[in-house]
Amino acid sequence: MKVFLAGHKGMVGSAIHRAMGATGRYDIVTANHDTLDLTDQNAVRDFMGQLRPDLVVLAAAKVGGIHANSSYPADFIYENLMMECNVIHQAHAAGVGRLLQLGSSCIYPRNAPQPMREEDLLTDTLEPSNEPYAIAKIAGIKLCESYNRQYGRDYRSVMPTNLYGQGDNFHPENSHVLPALLRRFHAAVAADVDSVMIWGSGTPFREFLHVDDMAAACMFVLELDKAAYAAQTNPMNSHINVGSGTEISIGDLARLVARVTGFTGKIAFDATKPGGTPRKLLDTSRLNQMGWSAQIGLEEGVRNTYAWYRDALASQVGLRRG
Repeated sequence: MKVFLAGHKGMVGSAIHRAMGATGRYDIVTANHDTLDLTDQNAVRDFMGQLRPDLVVLAAAKVGGIHANSSYPADFIYENLMMECNVIHQAHAAGVGRLLQLGSSCIYPRNAPQPMREEDLLTDTLEPSNEPYAIAKIAGIKLCESYNRQYGRDYRSVMPTNLYGQGDNFHPENSHVLPALLRRFHAAVAADVDSVMIWGSGTPFREFLHVDDMAAACMFVLELDKAAYAAQTNPMNSHINVGSGTEISIGDLARLVARVTGFTGKIAFDATKPGGTPRKLLDTSRLNQMGWSAQIGLEEGVRNTYAWYRDALASQVGLRRG
């Protein structure tokens, strides 16, 4: 099966690339940004028309943490909308019947009941700090649903919780919370400082999923036949949550990262800084009922990620430092 994997150099895309490659069942086609700008409608149209893949996996996105989302909201909504519109529409125009789109748990309302079900989408107000990104991700879901309803396509969407792991972004300004904590505590140990300041109160709760688990979930969803997938979804609510099913406070996460990195100093919290949504736990019962569940525990995953980070720092290969 010929597959166009968009975003193969990112953390999630590279994990999916490894998982697909291990099966030996896919002819994987990729394109670097220099070769194909996914925000360029004409370029995507020409590429998709020439390639005519059997399947498209859209793992490309502009992503970042609270600081990046707050600082560059226009970039986040524009680039993500353009990538989704171009890839999904041009896949359809090229006759591609199957597509998998990756989204984010930030699509759900700020105060959604916990754990958040797929049916909670569009029931209340979004978290202001990442609303533009969330709107773009919601649009991607609705694009897939609309092409399914109007044209009979088999376009699926998976919504992961907070992801981390090999290939994560450790940039000091636009990384997500877990790699940001690993970077800061590692630097604190290296500099022999006695305290680390964390944004927010430390009280919000988050759920984390290792990227290799996410890749495994994507493979599972991809390989479900259309009837099995449809049995757990419906045309107006076709996305599927992917998570670990467990949560941890940011404060406890910081203490876990301190333990993994060997930091023994003081951890302080700056409650004047934004902490984001108070709680974000996904209801993964839909995917669990299909037969999939996460396998990598949080501490195991954090230790593996930290080992990768240290190796990447030593080699300076594959680490996005900005």
